[in-house]
Amino acid sequence: MTDRKSSCGDGLRHPRDLGAHPEASTIVSASMEDGHDIVESLQSRRSGLTDAEVTAHRDRYGANTIRQHHARSWRVLAAQLKSPLLLLLFATAVASAFLGEASDAVIITLILLVSVGLGFINEYRAARTADAMHDRLRHTVVVVRNDERASVDVTDLVPGDIVVLNVGTVVPADVRLLECHELVCDESILTGESVPVAKASKQLETTPGGLGDLTSCALMGTVVHGGDGIGIVVATGSNTEFGRIAQGLGEQNPQTAFQLGLARFSRFLLIVAIVLSSLIVIGNILLGRPIIDSLLFSLAIAVGITPQLLPAIVSTSLAAGSRVLAKRRVLVKRLVCIEDLGDLDLLITDKTGTLTTGRIAFSRAVTVAQQSADDVIRYGLLATEADLSAPASSVLGLNSLDAALWQSEAASEAGVGTYVRHSLLPFDHERRMTSALVTRTGESAELVSKGAAESIFPRCRQVSDEASATLSELYRTGARVVAVAVRPAPDIHDVTEADEHDLELIGFLAFADPPKVNARDSLDRLTALGITVKIATGDSAGVAEHVCSELGMPAVSTLTGDQVDAMDDAQLEAAARGCTIFARVSPEQKSRIVRSLRRTGWAVGFLGDGVNDALALHHADIGISVDSAVDVAKDAADVVLLDKDLGVLADGVAEGRRIFANTIKYVLMGTSSNFGNMFSASIASVVLSFLPMLPGQILLNNLLYDASQLAIPTDRVDKEQLTAPSHWDIGAIRRFMLIFGPISSLFDFATFALMLFVFHAAPAEFRSGWFIESIATQTLIIFAIRTRRTPFLRSRPSAALTAAALAAVGVGTLLPYLPVSNLLGFTPLPAAFFFALLAMVIAYLILVELAKVVYYRTTSLHVSPAIGAAARSLAHHLERRASRFTAHAH
Repeated sequence: MTDRKSSCGDGLRHPRDLGAHPEASTIVSASMEDGHDIVESLQSRRSGLTDAEVTAHRDRYGANTIRQHHARSWRVLAAQLKSPLLLLLFATAVASAFLGEASDAVIITLILLVSVGLGFINEYRAARTADAMHDRLRHTVVVVRNDERASVDVTDLVPGDIVVLNVGTVVPADVRLLECHELVCDESILTGESVPVAKASKQLETTPGGLGDLTSCALMGTVVHGGDGIGIVVATGSNTEFGRIAQGLGEQNPQTAFQLGLARFSRFLLIVAIVLSSLIVIGNILLGRPIIDSLLFSLAIAVGITPQLLPAIVSTSLAAGSRVLAKRRVLVKRLVCIEDLGDLDLLITDKTGTLTTGRIAFSRAVTVAQQSADDVIRYGLLATEADLSAPASSVLGLNSLDAALWQSEAASEAGVGTYVRHSLLPFDHERRMTSALVTRTGESAELVSKGAAESIFPRCRQVSDEASATLSELYRTGARVVAVAVRPAPDIHDVTEADEHDLELIGFLAFADPPKVNARDSLDRLTALGITVKIATGDSAGVAEHVCSELGMPAVSTLTGDQVDAMDDAQLEAAARGCTIFARVSPEQKSRIVRSLRRTGWAVGFLGDGVNDALALHHADIGISVDSAVDVAKDAADVVLLDKDLGVLADGVAEGRRIFANTIKYVLMGTSSNFGNMFSASIASVVLSFLPMLPGQILLNNLLYDASQLAIPTDRVDKEQLTAPSHWDIGAIRRFMLIFGPISSLFDFATFALMLFVFHAAPAEFRSGWFIESIATQTLIIFAIRTRRTPFLRSRPSAALTAAALAAVGVGTLLPYLPVSNLLGFTPLPAAFFFALLAMVIAYLILVELAKVVYYRTTSLHVSPAIGAAARSLAHHLERRASRFTAHAH
């Protein structure tokens, strides 16, 4: 076989050909063997493994995990020390100690240790938070063990386990199918093919050419698209094809667009740092200055401009964000889900329970034939999956409409006890109806069909204009409507789909589900966040349009499921972009709509809580469910809302955007005052006859500044910063540096002139003055940069950020007056200096405010929705799927 792998565009490849992976022979050989033989070879049986056998198999094969997670302190510490600049500075400090400059070396080493310690403490705490979040979640699968069905954690599966697969289930291991009923699997995560693959339990006759040809197997990580089946686990964990691909991502999660932006920014600053430090070394050597001093100074400059605590600030922001969201009753499964929430610009949601109360109540029966309203109700009750002999105890598993009908007062008076139900064809999302074969004592059998009017009408002999008008009127009032039809069936013994014909429409059952009181406010909040809301519902277009009208939500256009099916992908992409309501859509159609909208560039969130929502939840950029949802929906979701309320979701989106906005504040500071100060130091080191600041002083300045910025994650964010997703724009950041960096340098040069020509300062006094001015301007600029508004007057910073910034300036100002000042190379300054400093700081902040107006008039960190699809690569979705197969490492 030839290798026919195809690139996915992001460095990963879909394994279309099994020849590329000889290890896949387990699943290949299983596909060509008889199912009974497979069960025997794995020492299992159709009644499942016993507990003792499960333990023995786990000891032999290991847990069903792809990777493990654990906040290892040494790993976090190693990440802090991986900066080559830090390591080189440590080495240079040690070398300087041997050359007689022990005090400077000790000071530099201590400052670096404190800086590394700050980053370590914050990142380790964030890692512990992520661990706790992961341990709180469980992904389960239904298995047969000890001759009983049970729900177990997917990581507990072992080869030989008998698993049950239903719509929306993520296949938990490589499985050889034993039974199938119209089973179809979406294998795009492995093969890249968007068309689902039909499965069968029959063994293959020839060697499969690729993963897509393994029709007798269900592969780990794929999703059951339709039907159901039972199979036996033949491979788990890293022995599966999905496991090998996921392990190829590495032990660390693939980088998100947010993290990639951080990396690009850090590389940009590193280049700037290398250029500056190289020029300093060359210039000082040409001027005949000591090489060690020049090297230490240049490295301190490089470290000073490098955003050492940026990873810690991001991690701290995400960890703090997860705690804030938990208080607001939003649970995220992984920290990066917060970033995804912030990117959200399109939400697709059902209306039941989100826009409406979800408390569906039977309203009335409307007749269109000779039967009475009681007859319509009676026949409607018969065509449900409730146990007619004990309906009260069997209502729990029914759909919401059937349950509401049985719980109505009319049900107790309907007289269904005089009927016997012989056969039932359950509801499915393709037919959208239920049919039952019933008889009444002394009478012949009847076929009763109940379901969506659009499904019942074509199966009726005739539908009068009056009936159609009655249906339209019911829809106009916002009622949810179920049509009921019957026909004599003396020759039917077991109902099939082929029997659903020649029916007589006898009436409609109307149900009420009023809009939520706060739904309009929630929609307004989402609109204010720049999020477009679209409705995908199994209800009729008329009902959905009525609800939208009552909530003031403009229904631009409506697509029905039948119309969706009639369109190819290109047509659907064009139509879905401008559509508000998708009515009478099946689970497969919901999933297809989500995929289409993602391809148009939206960052798509899908909110659903039923079995029929699981497929769409898997395919959305971020799947959102609720705590009261069915297990398969919660399992598929990335975010779980403890309240089914769009207002709670708006809180989550705002928090994700707040984290990005606060991170950008630190970035902009690092490219303005921080860069400006280092640039000033570079120039001064060549012009002056002495170093403008000692290496230890530069690092101490950087440490005070960075420590104050650890409070940025607590800061408030202006409303306009939340109105749309924001993304990295290195060009905009570079322009910010080129505008605000020189402003900072301008006041540095003014300080140089003040110290040299007014105070005639000696080197120690010069360094003390510039150190204080530098820490003051570099730190206080956060109050200007944090907002586009006028600081304090129209935008107040958080109390923690204010306190931290003022504390940093206070400590920097006091250092020359402390007992350790001589050790640090500082000396006290005259009182006149501080009056001049106050004037310069005020002038600096005013000039920054003026420059801010010019900058923001021409630059925006907001981008169009087109970033959405590109930001989420195959690696992103692989990691999202793989997270369910991760266990805690003890």
